[in-house]
Amino acid sequence: MKKNILITGATGYIGSHGVVAFEQAWYKVVMLDNFSNSSMKSLDGIEKILWYSPDFFEVDLRDKTALEKVFQEYNFDWVIHFAWLKSVAESCTQALKYFDNNVVGSMILFELMDKHSVKNIVFSSSATVYDAENTLPLTEQASVWNTSNPYGTTKFLLEKILEDLSKKSWFNVINLRYFNPIGAHSSWYIWENPKWIPNNLLPFIIKTIAGELPELKVFGNDYNTLDGSWVRDYIDVVDLIDGHLKAYSRHAADSNSFEIYNLWVWNWVSVLEMISIAESVVGKKLNYSIWPRRDWDLGEVYCDPSKAKNILGWQAKTWVKQSIENSWKFYNKISEWNK
Repeated sequence: MKKNILITGATGYIGSHGVVAFEQAWYKVVMLDNFSNSSMKSLDGIEKILWYSPDFFEVDLRDKTALEKVFQEYNFDWVIHFAWLKSVAESCTQALKYFDNNVVGSMILFELMDKHSVKNIVFSSSATVYDAENTLPLTEQASVWNTSNPYGTTKFLLEKILEDLSKKSWFNVINLRYFNPIGAHSSWYIWENPKWIPNNLLPFIIKTIAGELPELKVFGNDYNTLDGSWVRDYIDVVDLIDGHLKAYSRHAADSNSFEIYNLWVWNWVSVLEMISIAESVVGKKLNYSIWPRRDWDLGEVYCDPSKAKNILGWQAKTWVKQSIENSWKFYNKISEWNK
C-alpha cells in the first residue's frame, strides 16, 4: 500500500519538485499551499509531468480549522514541510510577518500532527541557521543561533522546537539544511517562478537578461573573495529533492530521532561568476550595476556535505551551468505559454 505524504508549500519552487519526485517514487502525495508566492500554473506543470494531478488543498497553515479537515480526511505517514516565506532581505524589513507565517504556521502544523499521531517530518531548513562566525566549510556540528537575519532565526527556532519534540513527544525528524537551490525540472514544466520581483539570484538574472527586468543590482564588490562579490554554494533543485528521497528512505523506520544533514554541492560560485555563466548560456550580456553591501549579506557561505554522502549515499550531480541552461529553457517555454 502506498504511504500517504502531506507536502506543504507544494506549488512552490522546491515543493513542486518534491511532489513530482515522491509521486514518481510511488508515494501518494497530498498537496497543500496558499499560493502566497506561487500560482495555479505550478499545478498545471505537475500534471503535465505526471499525467495526472495529486490531491490538492488551498489552505494556509495558520487556518487551523481548514488544516484539521485535511488531517481528518487522510491517514498521513509523513509530512514534508516546505511552506515558508523565504526572502532574507524581506525578513529584515518585515520580521514580524516572517515570525507569524513561518513560526506560527509551523506550530499549528506540529500541533495537528501530534493530535493525529503523525510523528514523522522532513523539515526544510537552511544554512542561515549557522553562526556567521563559524569556520568554513560548515559542518552539521557548527554552532547555530547567532543568525544574521530574521528568516534564519525562524528556521533556528523551529529546528529547536522539533528537536525537543523528538525527545519529548516521539517525533521522528529529518532536518535538512541547504542554501540557494537553482535550476529546473528536466521537463522544463516547473521552475522557480515567483509572482513578484525575485529575491533569489538566478531567477533575477534570468528575468533581467531576458529583458523582463531592467537591471540586476550586485550588492558589494569589496568582499574578501576572488572577484569581490559574495560567494555561495548553489545546488540544483532536482539533486536537492533526491537528497530528500534518500534521507526519507534511510530514516523512514526511525522513531524519536533528530537527524541533521547539509545538502550542498561544495562548488561555490560568486555573483559575478553566475552572471558570466548565464551570459555564456544565453549568448547575451546582462545589465547590472554595483551597489553598496547590505547589512545581512555574508561574504562566503558554503558547507561540507560529507555526512550526506557517507550515510545517505547522496551526492549532487548537476553543475551550475546545466542548472542555468534548464532555467533558461523553462523561462522560454513559459513565455510561449503566456503568449
